[in-house]
Amino acid sequence: MIVVVEGPTAAGKTSWCRRYVGRYVAEYAATGREPADEVALARHWARVSMRRWTEALDLERADGVAFCDTDPLKLHYAWGMAALGLAPRARFERELTVTREAFRVGRLGFADAILVGLPEVETLQRRRDTDETRRRRNFAAHVQLREPLQQWYNALDRLDPGRVSWELPAEGVPKLPVPRTDRCAVELLDALVAALPPLRQAVTEP
Repeated sequence: MIVVVEGPTAAGKTSWCRRYVGRYVAEYAATGREPADEVALARHWARVSMRRWTEALDLERADGVAFCDTDPLKLHYAWGMAALGLAPRARFERELTVTREAFRVGRLGFADAILVGLPEVETLQRRRDTDETRRRRNFAAHVQLREPLQQWYNALDRLDPGRVSWELPAEGVPKLPVPRTDRCAVELLDALVAALPPLRQAVTEP
């Protein structure tokens, strides 16, 4: 079983994992040295996703259940940025291409269960302001991703009911659904993308 703990910035993902989970796959921290070339950047994010997915598989073999602080399948970020007009649509399309290939060869997939916390924007801002343990880069942009992230997982929930749970339970790990057999199904990935609201071409690449 692979379980993802997801939500917008300051949703409490890491705090929840630290409180209720033993070992878990940590969230990827951007270095600021990511490739500038758009094609290389798409491949970079695919490698990051595949590496975290491999960590989840290793943890699953060791512990039976692997928890991930944010989804190894980070394609929703590129889609959300494009949906908000904060990044080119072409960037998402490039990442989709390399993600589909990673699915096809079994190196990336959907988690069996996804716990999504969606605090209101005011709550996210308050948590950001009172959290002295970490800096949240680009918070103003990232907090806007709350709505696209909800749209992404709503689409997945409609396609595969029971896979998504809409809370980070205060009482700890909830009852989990049965493991899926279609983790790496390219067909499910394509159906998810097709079910999303259409993207606008609001930002052009240099």
